[in-house]
Amino acid sequence: MNLLFLYHLFFFGVYYTYAYFNPSDSKRYYERPQMFDSWWEYFGTSTTFIDFMSWPFINVLGFSYEMMMVLFAWSGYIGFVYAYLFFRENIPIKIKVFNIDFLTLILFLPNMHFWTASLGKGAPIFMSLMMFAYAVKDPKSRWGTLLIGSLITYYIRPHVFLFVAAGTILGFMTGKEKIAFWKKLLVYVGMIGSLLMVQDTILGMAGLNESEDLVEGFTEFSEERGGELAKSGSGVDMANYPLPVKLFTFWFRPLFFDAPGILGLIVSVENLIYLLLFFKILKGDFIKFLKKSPITVKMSLTTFFLASLAMAFVMSNLGIIMRQKSMVMYFLFFVIYYYLAQKKYDKILKKRRLLKRRQKAKEEALVVQ
Repeated sequence: MNLLFLYHLFFFGVYYTYAYFNPSDSKRYYERPQMFDSWWEYFGTSTTFIDFMSWPFINVLGFSYEMMMVLFAWSGYIGFVYAYLFFRENIPIKIKVFNIDFLTLILFLPNMHFWTASLGKGAPIFMSLMMFAYAVKDPKSRWGTLLIGSLITYYIRPHVFLFVAAGTILGFMTGKEKIAFWKKLLVYVGMIGSLLMVQDTILGMAGLNESEDLVEGFTEFSEERGGELAKSGSGVDMANYPLPVKLFTFWFRPLFFDAPGILGLIVSVENLIYLLLFFKILKGDFIKFLKKSPITVKMSLTTFFLASLAMAFVMSNLGIIMRQKSMVMYFLFFVIYYYLAQKKYDKILKKRRLLKRRQKAKEEALVVQ
């Protein structure tokens, strides 16, 4: 983790250098909190909440642009710490892919660090999602971490909070763990109650709070939003893609044939790794594994799929896709890692049973002799 900290700090330097010579949202995130003297003018969801978080550091403590970049990069690193805890606590078995330790591989993927090492939404939303994932395993003793993770996720991206809440509810309903009814009821009431309280904000993010037909309203919003994003240099015409191609585009593009610039080529290598890892769960026994999987696996898969489904309809720009999917890819990695670890564990158990049977047969043969 010390090496990972230095690695993340390196990507802070990369992003800062990039922002110095190119237009960057981080500059606007630093300028906006200085427009009003009242802190509460900035309290709200989405971009406004980032300004709310930044206001006291900039206007009270006098943080410079560089200091704010470091602060948010540090929050991104905290996200990786919670990701490490989330993976290691739930999956004690070590797995190698491509002759590299699985956890080491995914923790050092460059695209994940680039978008979580700057002033903006990327770092705090990644931190809050990993805090939530870590805390949901033991909500009773980690309620503070769970609450902070939930609040930050909701205020930065209300729709992502919707996906996480839905995934958690499904996980607790169908997970293999035997959990007391009152605990399940507490989670259901808490999550469903939270969604009912914030439904207007979530729907308002997509302009659906006044729509009578939510499906039709979302379709119109996604077509309008997708058309706007497709106008840029790295835009793709996802509106006319069938659903499987939309999901493939969100998960695994850009690849080498459509990479936008040098950054796109680097991301293409990473996307190829995503694709090769994804192939590892395209097995006949994956559905069987999923049925018997614990809460954390089902929560992760549901969150990943729902977020991917929603964003695949809205995103039509490869540059924005590269940034947005960094929020949810770790949920897919967790499912893949758990699946591979379970297969390895089953092989170990099978080998142990075979050795015991052989040992028992030898002992019986000695008795007969």
